[in-house]
Amino acid sequence: MARKAEFEAVYRSGGRRSSAQFVVFYRANGGAHSRFGSSVKKQLGNAVVRNRIRRRIREILRRNSSETPSGWDIVIHPRRSVARANFGQLQAELLALLKTLRA
Repeated sequence: MARKAEFEAVYRSGGRRSSAQFVVFYRANGGAHSRFGSSVKKQLGNAVVRNRIRRRIREILRRNSSETPSGWDIVIHPRRSVARANFGQLQAELLALLKTLRA
């Protein structure tokens, strides 16, 4: 997802799931695949820290593309603790959240 209007549609008419590290907003898109976006607030750190968080989220999604649910627009908001967490913990937590969207 690239446009602000698409993000707003997910926030406005979709659902929300949260965990200790992430808040995930989702909305069915009726397509064959899911589209992902992330929003990393400036409060999480400087540009280096925020970009590192974005890269980690993208890598989790890339590595686990076969395990992510299909047919959703998903916006991921990391929480402050993501910057200090190890990659394995982040991966397990984000995948667990995404798997709950199938319900």
